Amino acid sequence: MTLEVTRATLPKWATRLAVFDLETTGIDVETSRIVTANVSMLDEHGQVVDRHDWIADPGVEIPEGATAVHGITTAQAREVGRRAADVVDEVVFTLRTVLADSYAVVVYNAPYDFTLLDRECARHGIRPLGEPGAVVDPLVIDRRVDRYRKGKRTLTAASDHYGVTLTDAHNAGADAIAAGRVALAIAERYADDLAFDAASLHRAQVDWHDEQCASFEDYMRRTCDPHFTARRGWPLIPIPAHPTLF
Repeated sequence: MTLEVTRATLPKWATRLAVFDLETTGIDVETSRIVTANVSMLDEHGQVVDRHDWIADPGVEIPEGATAVHGITTAQAREVGRRAADVVDEVVFTLRTVLADSYAVVVYNAPYDFTLLDRECARHGIRPLGEPGAVVDPLVIDRRVDRYRKGKRTLTAASDHYGVTLTDAHNAGADAIAAGRVALAIAERYADDLAFDAASLHRAQVDWHDEQCASFEDYMRRTCDPHFTARRGWPLIPIPAHPTLF
C-alpha cells in the first residue's frame, strides 16, 4: 500500500518514522526471549527506505504455541539464529541510532516490545535502551481518537480498519511495517487531533495509556474481579518488586 499523503498533510511527528517489532518465545515480558526482530525506516508514503532483520537463537526451547504464531522452531533458531546477546546488542544499537537521528519509533503495543527488550538487556549484561523519548504506539492513539469503535484492536484489525495490507502477520518485519503504515493512516485521518511534534505526542501517550488502563481496570472490577489491577507503564513497564528475569 502506498499512502497518498504529503509532508504538508501530516502532523510533524509522522514525517520521520522508524518501526520496530519483536517475535518471541511467549507473552510474559519478564521471562520470554527474542526470536526475531525488525527495525526499519519508512518515508512519508509508508515505503521502506532502510531495513534491518534479525533471527536469534534464544538459548531456550521455543514453545509449540509460539512457533504456531511466528513459524520459527527451536531447530531453525539453533541452525540459523545468531547468539542472543549479539542480536539484543545490535537491536538496541540500531534503535538508539534512529532515535538519535530524530526518528520517532512506531511500535504497536509498545510496552510489550520495549519491556521485553529491556529485560533481555538485563539478562545478557547489555546497556539498556532505557525509556525512549519519541515512541508512536498506534494502539494507544487509535483508542484515543476512535475510542467508541466496536471490535478488536489487534494489529490485524487496525490494518483492516485503516486500509493497510498485512500479508504475513506475526512476521516481525511485516508487523513492524504494517504498524508504521497504520500510524501514517491515523495521522492523515486525524491530523487536526494529532497536531504534535514527536516529543509532545510521546508525553500525551503516557497520559492516554494511563487513562486507558484506569478505564479497563474499572470495567474489570465492576464485571469480573473486584481486585483486578491493570499493569501500567508506557512505553516501558517498571521492573516488578519481585522480578523473575533469570
